[in-house]
Amino acid sequence: MSTPGASALDPAVVEAAERLRHAQTTNRPCRPIRDLIGVDALDAAYAVQWHVTALAEISGARVVGHKLGMMSSAVRAQLGVAEPTIGTLMDTMQVAHDGVVPLRRLLQPLVEAEIAFRLADDLDGPDVDAEQARAAVGAVYAALEVVDSRISGWDISAVDTIADNASSGMFVLSPESRPLGDWDLRMLRMELRCGGGVVSSGSGGDNCMGDPLRGLAWLAREASRQGNPLRAGMLVLAGSLGPMVPITEGDSFSARIGDLPEVRVHFRSSVAARAAAEGLDDHRPARPRGPCRRGDGRGHARPPSRDGVRPGRHPQPDGS
Repeated sequence: MSTPGASALDPAVVEAAERLRHAQTTNRPCRPIRDLIGVDALDAAYAVQWHVTALAEISGARVVGHKLGMMSSAVRAQLGVAEPTIGTLMDTMQVAHDGVVPLRRLLQPLVEAEIAFRLADDLDGPDVDAEQARAAVGAVYAALEVVDSRISGWDISAVDTIADNASSGMFVLSPESRPLGDWDLRMLRMELRCGGGVVSSGSGGDNCMGDPLRGLAWLAREASRQGNPLRAGMLVLAGSLGPMVPITEGDSFSARIGDLPEVRVHFRSSVAARAAAEGLDDHRPARPRGPCRRGDGRGHARPPSRDGVRPGRHPQPDGS
């Protein structure tokens, strides 16, 4: 992917990138990076994200697509951001359908269900609209995104989440896709289940832009403006269709979105995940557990209430 020129070499950008990479590699959340680049420096925040991505590519990772972040209008208003944000999807972030994830790989994770697109054609230009976006889509998947933050306590501003790859963690795709055709994605119902119960629900119309295809068109326009256009073969995660839900050890999540195939993922201890990888485990929890906690839209289990945000602290994202 292309990276900004002089801004990528800015010492503050480099220091911010190293702070985030250190948090990732040591599995210890870090301080916000807004003290390094400034609270309003959105372009610098993207420069940090691209620098971290470039370093990951040097280490062998590969860019496979992009995601829409900060899709909640309420959270954008609190953080002073006018539009959603863009994150980068790497091949190292993908988990196989029905896979088992060692929870220790994550810091403070939340899960959400969304629609994912595979592009059949390039989608580039300043005036891309929803119909052009539809024509460029080759396949549609149900997806689970694991949202995570390298910033301690989710104490994020807009520049923190952008620099931190739009608070990306992992993603899972359904085992099969469907052609988009003339589907009205706004009408697709979503249910996210854990422990046998529904913990989050919504529809394609609950996407913050009213239609996942509008989100894809916006992403194409913004990626083109940034000099990183969407190319054929890329994946796009189009944003949450319902509230995010906290993840705890032993949780198994599944999501259904309309008639798309179900997508599943399991979160276990490192020992249990290793046993599953060796075929010694059937994904059942190692101990009896109660029902999973329902999300409240900020990634918290209920309670606390939505009014309980402490002064001076930023809320957790309300749908990535």
